[in-house]
Amino acid sequence: MTAETPRVVRRAGVIRLRPEKEQEYRELHAAVWPGVAQRLRDSHFTNFSIFLRDGFLFSYYEYTGTDFDADNAAIAADAETQRWWSLTDPCQQPVESAAPGEWWAPMDEVCHLP
Repeated sequence: MTAETPRVVRRAGVIRLRPEKEQEYRELHAAVWPGVAQRLRDSHFTNFSIFLRDGFLFSYYEYTGTDFDADNAAIAADAETQRWWSLTDPCQQPVESAAPGEWWAPMDEVCHLP
């Protein structure tokens, strides 16, 4: 029996950064809490990055699991992640094109060069 190579799903999202919160947001992400980072890894989120330009935050990660909804739910249910979000969420605001109730707006991949 051979191990199956995990399928990689690339995902990206965008949200606005409140200008008055930029320094706070940068400081938080300069030292991401180990438990938050581990929860992402345990939920098969890899190559996780956030970029900033002109007040927009762009996130990118690769998902290598087999049940995205369950893994995402585990992240959302994690107490330390919830505390992290209580600090980071006030720094952000959804983009105008976000759907009702949507926080980070998903982005369509239009090009990938493997």
